[in-house]
Amino acid sequence: MVLMVEKKVKSEAEVVGFPLDSNEPESSPNCSNERLQLRSRYRELIATVQKNREDMLNPSNSALTDILVEANELFKDVRQVREAALDAQLLVVATDLAKEKATQMCSGSDFDPNIFAEHLLSFMGLNRLGDRGDEQQDGRVVDGYLSLAAWQRLARRAECCFRTAPSFHFMNGAFHAKPPPPKPRMQQERKDPSKEVIEIKPIQKLEGSHQEATETEVERILGYLQCYYRDEPTSPISYYEFVIDPNSFSRTIENIFHTSFLIRDGFARIYPDDSNLPCIEPTEVRAMEDGDLSNRKQCIISLSPKTWKELIDAFEIKNAMIQPPNE
Repeated sequence: MVLMVEKKVKSEAEVVGFPLDSNEPESSPNCSNERLQLRSRYRELIATVQKNREDMLNPSNSALTDILVEANELFKDVRQVREAALDAQLLVVATDLAKEKATQMCSGSDFDPNIFAEHLLSFMGLNRLGDRGDEQQDGRVVDGYLSLAAWQRLARRAECCFRTAPSFHFMNGAFHAKPPPPKPRMQQERKDPSKEVIEIKPIQKLEGSHQEATETEVERILGYLQCYYRDEPTSPISYYEFVIDPNSFSRTIENIFHTSFLIRDGFARIYPDDSNLPCIEPTEVRAMEDGDLSNRKQCIISLSPKTWKELIDAFEIKNAMIQPPNE
């Protein structure tokens, strides 16, 4: 075991700078007295650990700690492989002893009622050498070893471990609430369903009013379209510029909705311009009726607030071509 540790320390000594040819005997003239004393002290520590092994296993004994502290101080002067091997041997012996000591400490951690009773009696002030007879305190005779003061001392010490909330005391004595008496049920007279009069209200016709409002708005938008086309018949009218209201997204949706009736009924048509952008212009109803209906196409326009803002910026729309109805 020592030979293996010595070989290992020798390989490590090449890294830390120990001389590799330091295995000369102790009688060599190159081996100074300081080296001899250092090795001798290491051997003494190893012998001390092996000799006093049983005493050092006692949990209250701190001799092992003192030996390790001294070994750390000796290691500062280690310069040769033989000294490092002795230090490693001491460390192995001390490690085995510390492991066995730790095992004994862990195994002895169980609760011992006898030891607890001894500590408790010492805390209460039991004097085993005193008189075993009865004691006279406050005119009363106390049986046993302990006096009333000892029990009071134990009670004061244990009181902090049993803190409880104070009990609740009724100001007006005990009160037992009784449930209220049940209320008598009142029998209601059953009504004859044949005698009930059902009032029939006239149904309000709202569809006609909404339809009239839609037709009025469609005619108003057609008037705007015809007016713009009449002013500049050769200039195409952009569909987006015509229906988009830059100040109101909801008004833009309403304009698209009402303009779709113009396209459906043939009062206007949408066609692509040179840039393939949709344009709108008014048409004659007869021309649409005489034309080929197979060329007509339907589509659904989807417009979100984000796209609405992008179209306003792209076409630089400042004012609405279709004014709101109240203006």
